[in-house]
Amino acid sequence: MAIFINADSRVIVQGMTGSEGRGHTARMLAAGTNVTGGVTPGKGGQTVHIGGTDLPVYDSVAKAMADTGADTTVIFVPPKFARAAAIDAEIGLAVVITEGIPVHDSVYFWAHAVAAGNRTRRDIGFSTAAGIGGDSVIGTTHIDAFKAFQDDPDTELIVLIGEIGGDAEERAAAFVKDNVTKPVVGYVAGFTAPEGKTMGHTGAIVAGSAGTAVAKKDALEAAGVWVSRTPSETATLARQLL
Repeated sequence: MAIFINADSRVIVQGMTGSEGRGHTARMLAAGTNVTGGVTPGKGGQTVHIGGTDLPVYDSVAKAMADTGADTTVIFVPPKFARAAAIDAEIGLAVVITEGIPVHDSVYFWAHAVAAGNRTRRDIGFSTAAGIGGDSVIGTTHIDAFKAFQDDPDTELIVLIGEIGGDAEERAAAFVKDNVTKPVVGYVAGFTAPEGKTMGHTGAIVAGSAGTAVAKKDALEAAGVWVSRTPSETATLARQLL
């Protein structure tokens, strides 16, 4: 089962010739990912040997797509280059790993993707896991992920893992209540966080009672979600519901 990527997905790795890109490409190949090549401007025409596989390197995403039929890209490039990494080529799925991308750049390439007709999806994880992240600008939201899991015929149960700060889980709860018929288990990290604690990224800001673990738990339970207080309890609830 997969909502955005599956065994037929053809993946290119941007920044494959760098240390991070090379290391993660080896891990992807070992896991069975169909990596078709990489992109590093200025190194097109080279071949790199990773994990027992010879992979071609291209100067651009468009060239890699034309030659390999790639429909997915994973991006391991420095923050200042992430803005232009994949959107113009209109590849179907862009998984952006890079940390420290300026918020203005995130706004730019998300808005650019929307203006181009939403032909590229970003900020997700893999297979049955969708990683939303805690940045100021989110391309794929909790609601997008819930809709995809709800529409997928092979999904039997959905697990939402959230944290304190923001109102994304509360908005997801409202969507679940009105649109999701499959069982949902929730876990919210941060029940033991000190009052007034500011977390390490912009998505985890608690203002008054809004954004607290208790507020999120109440909203999710009101929507019919089974909410646990620990990761192990989350797994237990999922097994029970299945």
